[in-house]
Amino acid sequence: MTTSNEDKPILLEVRDLVVQYGRIRALHGISLQVREGELVTLLGSNGAGKTTTMRAISGLLPLTSGSVWFEGADISRVKAHQRATRGLVQAPEGRGVFPGMTVIENLEMGCYGRKFDSKAEHKQRLDWILETFPRLAERRSQVGGTLSGGEQQMLAIGRALMARPRVLLLDEPSMGLAPMVISQIFKIIAEINAGGTTVLLVEQNAQQALSRSDRAYILETGEVTRTGDARELLGDDSIRAAYLGVA
Repeated sequence: MTTSNEDKPILLEVRDLVVQYGRIRALHGISLQVREGELVTLLGSNGAGKTTTMRAISGLLPLTSGSVWFEGADISRVKAHQRATRGLVQAPEGRGVFPGMTVIENLEMGCYGRKFDSKAEHKQRLDWILETFPRLAERRSQVGGTLSGGEQQMLAIGRALMARPRVLLLDEPSMGLAPMVISQIFKIIAEINAGGTTVLLVEQNAQQALSRSDRAYILETGEVTRTGDARELLGDDSIRAAYLGVA
């Protein structure tokens, strides 16, 4: 992993993002950048505003003020499905698989609106995802609702990858999973990033996220309070005390 990405183009930028739920302000002017090829983590505890940030970036929540920029264009008023077709693709919190559809049918739903140039290109993408997630290949005819939690998380990520994202948004991929499965999921995320997919990861599992990321932003009560190299933050005593229980 390398952290020398300053010369690479900015794919995703959030500028002074404010989001309110009625009179309650959830985000207080958040700004962040994700450069091409990076794996960037937005780290915070429950209630810090991580999911609100991700939903605002993906277009599922309206902005009170501020802006979201993707590949140099202001997409603040672009609808969520149009952001996905442009290449800003989210694998949602809570997995959200289609329970009555098979694994293959779920994956096929991921490329809805992102057409392939040929059947060969489509097959190549599907084959790559099944190679990346061999458990899904084993269960290709099994319906999504009968998969384990870890397998459903793999399916949600695989479905998002079928859309050929320029930036993949991952919201709490470790939520509700056993430690062994969490390690497997993060290993796959690192491999996807190493293969060229830019990733913005929202997490509260500091050890797994920071050890695999290039950079990180620390979010507390709707504000970015720290930012920097992920490995340096992982070694910071205050971060370790807050997120790893190490004083």
